[in-house]
Amino acid sequence: MKYLIHFLILIFCISSCETKPGSDSQWISIFDGVTTDGWRGYNSNEMPPGWTAKDGMLMFDTEMELEQNYKGGRDIIYGKQEFENFELYVEWKIPVGGNSGIFYHIKEGYGGPPEISPEYQLIDDINYAEIHDLKSYNEQFGSEEPSKLQDWQQTSADYAMHTADPKLKNLNPAGEWNSAKIIFTKEKVEHWLNGKKVLSFVPWSTEWYEKRNSGKWKNAPDYGKYKTGYIGFQDHGSSLWFRNIKIRKL
Repeated sequence: MKYLIHFLILIFCISSCETKPGSDSQWISIFDGVTTDGWRGYNSNEMPPGWTAKDGMLMFDTEMELEQNYKGGRDIIYGKQEFENFELYVEWKIPVGGNSGIFYHIKEGYGGPPEISPEYQLIDDINYAEIHDLKSYNEQFGSEEPSKLQDWQQTSADYAMHTADPKLKNLNPAGEWNSAKIIFTKEKVEHWLNGKKVLSFVPWSTEWYEKRNSGKWKNAPDYGKYKTGYIGFQDHGSSLWFRNIKIRKL
C-alpha cells in the first residue's frame, strides 16, 4: 500500500509539472524589444523607411497623412513564419487622428495586405472623422452619414466585415496604450480589446461569404481565402507604437 501511495504521488507530481495547453511557455515573442529582427516590408526584404525599434517598442515615425491623400505602402510583416490557428496579443498606441490595423493570414505577391488579409482595425474612434475627410470614400458604400466614421471602420472591428459591440468596448483615447487580442480558429474568431471580448464570428460561414461578396471586398476575390499566412501591421499615414507582441499556435 505504501508503494502504491508513493507511485500515485509521483504520477501527480509529473502531471503537475507538465506544460499545459495555453501556458505562457507556449507564447512566441515576435518582437524582441531591441531590434526589428524577423520583420520586413510587405513584398520586400527590407524594413520600409520610418519603422524602427526603440525603447522596447516597434515604432513607425511619419507625418500625419490625411485620409483624402492617403497612399500607404509601408506595411510590414513578421516574415519568419506563417500562422494558421493562433492567439495574438499586441499592445498598441496611435496619435490623435491615427489609423492602422493588424493583419493576419497575409500572402505576398498582391498590391497590399488589404486585398487578401482580414484586419483588426486600430483607429482614433473619437477624432478621426473630425480631422480626415471621409465623405467621398464612404459614399461609394452607400453610407447614410458618409462624413462619420462607420461602425465597420472603428477600433476592434473586423474591418469592413464584422463590427465590435460598442457596449463592450473600453477604448483608451489616442496617445494612451491599448491592448488587442485576436483568437483565430476555423470554428470561431474573437477580437478582444483591453481584456474584454468585443466581437466574435465564424470564418468562411454562409454569413461570412455574404458579407464578403456584398460589401467592400466584393471585387477582391482572394480576400480572406487563405487559411494560413503572415502577421503584419498597416501603414495608414500616421505614427504608430507597438510593444509586447506575442503569439501562440492553437
